[in-house]
Amino acid sequence: MKLTRKELLVGGAAGAALGAAGIYELVEKLADSPPGHFGEGREPEQHLVDGMRVERQEGVEVVVPLRHHQVVTAKVVAKPDQLRDARANLAAVLSKLDDDYPATPDGLAVTVAWGLPYFQNHVSEAARSHLPFDRRAKKPALIDSIRFPSDPDDTLLEDNDVAFLLRSDNEEHIRTAATEIFDRMKGALAVTSIRKGFAGQMDGGAGLPKQMATAAGVPGADLIPDGSELFLGFTSTQRNALGPRRIVNFETLGLVDLGPRSYFHGGTHMHLSHIFEDLEAWYLNQDFRDRVNTTFRPKMLVRPGTQTVAQPPSRVASEGEVRRDYDRYGIIGHSSSLQPASRLQQDVRGSDGTIYRKGTAIPQRADFNTLDNPFFWSADPKRDRMGEGPAAGLHFVVFNPTSDDFHRNRLAMDGVMPDGTRLQFASGDRGQGFNSVLHTTHRQNFLVPPRRHRSFPLVELLT
Repeated sequence: MKLTRKELLVGGAAGAALGAAGIYELVEKLADSPPGHFGEGREPEQHLVDGMRVERQEGVEVVVPLRHHQVVTAKVVAKPDQLRDARANLAAVLSKLDDDYPATPDGLAVTVAWGLPYFQNHVSEAARSHLPFDRRAKKPALIDSIRFPSDPDDTLLEDNDVAFLLRSDNEEHIRTAATEIFDRMKGALAVTSIRKGFAGQMDGGAGLPKQMATAAGVPGADLIPDGSELFLGFTSTQRNALGPRRIVNFETLGLVDLGPRSYFHGGTHMHLSHIFEDLEAWYLNQDFRDRVNTTFRPKMLVRPGTQTVAQPPSRVASEGEVRRDYDRYGIIGHSSSLQPASRLQQDVRGSDGTIYRKGTAIPQRADFNTLDNPFFWSADPKRDRMGEGPAAGLHFVVFNPTSDDFHRNRLAMDGVMPDGTRLQFASGDRGQGFNSVLHTTHRQNFLVPPRRHRSFPLVELLT
């Protein structure tokens, strides 16, 4: 089933795009409805979803990702004397959505994240004393995004005030919620982009990534392995590769000084970016052995055709092992290069008394496949370089305790070790993990307040 560009993208006003499904309507037709999930109430944290299913895939525990995802970014256009009303209106519509849908995959998860421009331009005085501070980095927990060594020179560092992340197994819930939010917030928030996508259900069939890319006519779609979760063929949601529920909270690992009143206790940091993926280069220029070397670790023993590779704490790579792989093979591998920065290097007792063992993953990924090019809708198509056809890609969403913590993880992908040692790679070098086939178009860092302060944080403190 091949779809035309007209069917892929919906032009016109943001309101129309918020209520449109485009090609992503096909996800509902391709995937079987999952069983119901049940959870208890709403967590204080916005970034958590109750009732996530865990299944065994190829002998490995895997967290089943939510099927539908949408990110809507916006700028605050309310005048200073309108901010309190805007805060009340957004709080009201979010509370209504909480009442309308359970906090589970078959309901709706809404995460509201605020960018540095919001805190600098609208609540600057309160932000100076209340924003959390990264003790380890000796800088604020929320800082501007940066271009990393392997990023193209034209990667856009965005300046949105706010991003809404909506997730559900039911696509209609997301469209309804997005429309309700922005109908209520007219005159206070102006949409800048709409980003849509999906995560594959691993049901033993062709899988959503392959079926969707094939329907869209994306070059290399036929090369995607049947049943894969992502376009690049490997499973990314192994339970051991995702941080436990509250590990990314500002307060959990002791990395952050929450400041007076601990206003952002229960909050976290979110990074958002868009990445193009070159499927033909990934599958035609490398065999399965090469792809394992690139994705995991050089010479790692993996049965041909395996998609879900175990990454338990006991097999976490150390800095020394990453350097030895580099010296011996000229390759660092994606997972192994990240692990010295993204896994705990010793046992840590969390702020609530939980013991997090050495080797435990910290980041909580919430990324999803997309056919956007690069977005479903943009208020500034020229700036965002909106393309005419579909493209395989990833809207990368990840929660970390701080901006600097995310930056350390991402720099490790470029061969910059936590101690500052830099492994030298030429631009596009295959030894540098995924970076040889990825092209990042946009980046921005956000602060995710706790649920109680998710609507226009700090506005109530304005004089």
